[in-house]
Amino acid sequence: MNWQLKTFAALNTNELYTLLQRREQVFVVEQACPYLDADGADTQALHLWADSDHEAVIAYARIFLGQGGDAYSRIGRVLTVQSVRRTGIGRELMQRAIDICREYTPELPIRLGAQVYLRAFYESFGFVAISAEYLEDDIPHIDMELRP
Repeated sequence: MNWQLKTFAALNTNELYTLLQRREQVFVVEQACPYLDADGADTQALHLWADSDHEAVIAYARIFLGQGGDAYSRIGRVLTVQSVRRTGIGRELMQRAIDICREYTPELPIRLGAQVYLRAFYESFGFVAISAEYLEDDIPHIDMELRP
């Protein structure tokens, strides 16, 4: 397993293409949710992903470090490909993303918008709900926060 962490500017064309392809595969095709994944925010994010010996980008998360007056850091677009689900790679991905936020912005809470069915997964890291359930692209979500 090979982990990568890069700014948008440091991504090469092949990496960017594969990251966007994986996000579309999971968030648009698998979840049958037609929405604009390339939302214009990628240029401000850190991109964390893992490649295996057999497959590129098997796990991915987008990280926004609290900057410019933001009162929190944010983790989003968290995914694992079907072939590695329930192997622990999702837990490793989240722990790495949390560790990156803690390294660069230790004084800030970390927020995420969780699909409701994954609430217990995020609670296992210490995240707590900070909103009521809401629909985002017709999928039930809840905002969650992990305090420093």
